[in-house]
Amino acid sequence: MDMRGYQRYREESLQTMTQGELLLLLYDELVKRLTQAELALSKENYPLMETAVDKSVEILHYLDSTLDHHYAISQNLTRLYEFFCYELSRVKTGRNATELTRVKTMVSELRESFRQADKNQTDR
Repeated sequence: MDMRGYQRYREESLQTMTQGELLLLLYDELVKRLTQAELALSKENYPLMETAVDKSVEILHYLDSTLDHHYAISQNLTRLYEFFCYELSRVKTGRNATELTRVKTMVSELRESFRQADKNQTDR
């Protein structure tokens, strides 16, 4: 298989995505990493859990860095992202599956809200 062709396809796909699609892609990756952390924690694979949590925090920091602070909702999202990061640090140190599930649920609900908002925007 020609990997250069696949790589070019991936790059072109990313370049043609809308901002909403890119945002959803980031949230999909965040949910995926949180799920990976849950599975690793349930199997007591702590290094993998910590890596998945660290990657989740990186994604949250990136999402926060992309906010346009001219809008009031950006301040609320910043606080929410900070809360998620704080809770994930607690998950990492305490290996708390309940908190991890709670954060993942909240992230999934936020992702769904953005998906619906993007759908409403494209339906116009």
